[in-house]
Amino acid sequence: MKFISTRGSAPALSFEGALLAALADDGGLFMPETWPQLSPDEIAALAGLDYAGAAYRVMSPFLEGDPCLDDLEEVLSEAYDSFHHPAVAPLAQIGPNSFMLELVHGPTLAFKDLAMQVVSRFMNRALKRRGQRATVVGATSGDTGAAAIEAFRGLDAIDVFILHPKGRVSDVQRRQMTTATEANIHNIAVEGTFDDCQAIVKALFGDRELNARLGLTGINSINFARILAQIAYYFTSAVTLGAPYRPVAFSVPTGNFGDIFAGYAARAMGLPVQRLVIATNLNDSLPRAFASGTYEPQGVIATSSPSMDIQLASNFERLLFELAGRDSARVLSLMEDLRAQGSFTLSQGELGQLCELFSAHSAGEDVTQMTIREVFEETGMVEDPHTAVGVAAAQQETGLGTTPMVVLSTAHAAKFPDAVRQAIGIEPEQPERLTLKLGSEERCTDLPADFATVAGFVVDHARADASLTGAEA
Repeated sequence: MKFISTRGSAPALSFEGALLAALADDGGLFMPETWPQLSPDEIAALAGLDYAGAAYRVMSPFLEGDPCLDDLEEVLSEAYDSFHHPAVAPLAQIGPNSFMLELVHGPTLAFKDLAMQVVSRFMNRALKRRGQRATVVGATSGDTGAAAIEAFRGLDAIDVFILHPKGRVSDVQRRQMTTATEANIHNIAVEGTFDDCQAIVKALFGDRELNARLGLTGINSINFARILAQIAYYFTSAVTLGAPYRPVAFSVPTGNFGDIFAGYAARAMGLPVQRLVIATNLNDSLPRAFASGTYEPQGVIATSSPSMDIQLASNFERLLFELAGRDSARVLSLMEDLRAQGSFTLSQGELGQLCELFSAHSAGEDVTQMTIREVFEETGMVEDPHTAVGVAAAQQETGLGTTPMVVLSTAHAAKFPDAVRQAIGIEPEQPERLTLKLGSEERCTDLPADFATVAGFVVDHARADASLTGAEA
């Protein structure tokens, strides 16, 4: 299978090529040429498999003819062996026909682990095959950075530079990143917002000379490999609840739109998904787009769910590509409107398609705290504020009948003790692996939200000396 750019002018690449390039050289995001299909019998056959076995069946069609396919079984086995629950992504019931998909059992207690542990192993093996080094650059609003650092720390072929908005992640999230001692890990606290961090990362990729010189690659959800690894848990949870013989709905705490786009991908592959609920905090650019048809990111608002403090959702471009009938010229036009005007407007047909499958709800700080408290009182479960936003959004859905609703629990409550204590009066218990982290010395560099300054720091500290460009498929 080949992977093509949403903007149409970059060369099509193999999976390995797209994995290492991360962002297409025309600024677009890679997408599979076609969506592989799983038949109802193939979906039903996932029942009873362990998580790695089910993930193999979901992911392998995307890797046909690619050298990464030979790595897949071992990569998945190694990746999920580090998880602290035998089911990897277990389901828990929280109400009548309402369920929680627990994606918090990985090494950094966040859903990002399910993809990052896979992507890091794929990348390291691919680079060794090619005899190359790479420089990973990524922006994080909290959990991506910790998951990336945990997955890539100590790897010989890769240097990692993670940008996070200074003072806008929780103390636990920051320490999970900044206490890594390995020489290949570099933390940068940017004096700005996550959107500033993301813009700098995209600009680094957009500088072709710098890209080639440093062998840049990315681990944000702009990298399709991240999306691919996340598709699996939509299938496993839905099958547990009766798919393919009954549809399922999902409520997904949403910042950069990558996790929920994996749900769209699962549906495109044949999973009977009735509804995908976009759950946001006060940074509500997506709910506003549903209401008006105009996508207009505004200033980022700091909340108790910082991983969702994002206005400019990069992966929304992938959905636009689908809504536009894979018309890259249309996507390019919308992205140009966004760059020039700060907004774009969907056609009636595009908006209609969007609302047919998706809905969107936002939850303010009071609702988030109230939801944490309600879930605790009704079930005894302690949820983090991101998951609470997902629960609050699910509660606003109507018209689903007997379709089960699955809320994605995206982070462990122990990562946000202040928000949880404020909601229920007690701090969540810290897993031992987290407690051991928080006592370590921190290593981090503060830099302004300035492309040249950050680029200079990366150039001074990266060790890659061979180009790694999209020209290599």
